[in-house]
Amino acid sequence: MAPKVLVSDKLSESAVQIFRDRGIDVDFMPDLGKDKDGLRDIIGKYDGLAIRSATKATPKLLEAADKLKVIARAGIGVDNVDIPAASKKGVIVMNTPFGNSITTAEHAIALMLAVARQIPEANTSTQAGKWEKSRFMGSEITAKTLGLIGSGNIGSIVANRALGLKMKVVAYDPFLSEERAIKIGVQKVTLDELLARADFITLHVPLTDKTRGILNAEAIAKMKPGVRVINCARGGLVDESALAEALKSGHVAGAAFDVFETEPATESPLFGIANVVCTPHLGASTTEAQENVAVQVAEQMSDYLLTGAVVNALNMPSVTAEEAKTMGPWLELAGHLGAFIGQMTDEPIKAINILYDGAVSEMNLNALECATIAGIMQATNPEVNMVSAPVMAKDRGVQVSKTTQEKSGSFDAFIKLTVVTDTRERTIAGTVFSDGKPRFIQIKGITIDAEIGEHMLYTTNKDVPRVIGVLGKVLGDNEVNIANFTLGRKEIGGDAIALLYLDNRVCEKTIRELGDTGLFQIISPLQFNLG
Repeated sequence: MAPKVLVSDKLSESAVQIFRDRGIDVDFMPDLGKDKDGLRDIIGKYDGLAIRSATKATPKLLEAADKLKVIARAGIGVDNVDIPAASKKGVIVMNTPFGNSITTAEHAIALMLAVARQIPEANTSTQAGKWEKSRFMGSEITAKTLGLIGSGNIGSIVANRALGLKMKVVAYDPFLSEERAIKIGVQKVTLDELLARADFITLHVPLTDKTRGILNAEAIAKMKPGVRVINCARGGLVDESALAEALKSGHVAGAAFDVFETEPATESPLFGIANVVCTPHLGASTTEAQENVAVQVAEQMSDYLLTGAVVNALNMPSVTAEEAKTMGPWLELAGHLGAFIGQMTDEPIKAINILYDGAVSEMNLNALECATIAGIMQATNPEVNMVSAPVMAKDRGVQVSKTTQEKSGSFDAFIKLTVVTDTRERTIAGTVFSDGKPRFIQIKGITIDAEIGEHMLYTTNKDVPRVIGVLGKVLGDNEVNIANFTLGRKEIGGDAIALLYLDNRVCEKTIRELGDTGLFQIISPLQFNLG
């Protein structure tokens, strides 16, 4: 019997035809996604669900989806899909992470030109019967410096277009290597250098704890007078109130925003200010982009339902059913090792080496490698998955290598991850115990035995008295309970580490208090997704 797919949102006819051409039984009901009860009544008949943003894949819907094997979102955002609930149900969730890249990049360029020449305001004035040539004095972009905050897929396209317009391009991206910078034609700089030099600034990073408010009042004050700021990435990257004040003072000459901290944006501190261009999150809104993501969804779903091939899955590794039985905990471990290094590294990564020892060296190493790289990359881009992470690493010039060896120690198998930057190497190793639980067994060459929890704290220090007491007291005073506490050292009086498994997240106040003791060289809170 042919697989059966429901398209519950508006997808192009080309996508629907792909399903038919591949032998998939498809029902095209583009308005059903808005009818929660109606969708729930019939979802039990389908193997696949193709959606855009209107359909909400909630736990209640998934409860009724007895046959459902895959949900595929035409686009990158999956806020309308409850991924944990889908995973628990055994449903793969796919997206199309690269289908909107060109369209979003072009929108950023369009907004840059619009704000440089004050086109929207000039249009309004002219159509009102005015002729205010002297009012709308613009700025050329030729020979001006464009500063990219983020140089991944979209950022690199913007750089390419800007170079074609004869601009100079500088880029700030913690994961941009010198080799990759040369390849895409940009100069790699620090954030402060970019702020001081750029005539135009565009943002192309996801919204994370590290990037939220990356252009705050302090950063805006460091900008070159007369700068223009363009944001087509995510709302919340820029402090809108601080930017509004800088626009009113004249320090910032103009701004163009497609995204806002609160959406739909019915009000914003930026509204009503001269030479501010605003659009309603149109970055992906072109006919070509909508066609691209729809076609990709149809092809991905068809491949999976007909052959078992998994592409752009957000909650499932690319492994066979047989491999998954034994590899599940090892894939989880690989992701945790990567997440540890990713959260500890704030400079460009040049190389990643993964050593597989013992029984793990006989497993699907490609899947383990993808899980490790995804763990590293997710520290700065939570939207990365096991498929897109290796592509991002390659685009950034990161050299990835793997080594296998026969059992060499007391463990039947372990994975050792080494990441190289310009200034250091970071190394961590882990294994899976007989109970199926991943553990960290070595950090910086120091042997430990650490259970992995959602909230952890990592510290380094010299092996001196008081460290354990200080950690316990400061955390206790701040109502942070310690679930597990692991210590390790190289030698008496030498380098030492501590890894604490905590019941709740450590706040900035606690980190400051630990730093004020002067005992610790590194104090790093860590988060791990335990699925």
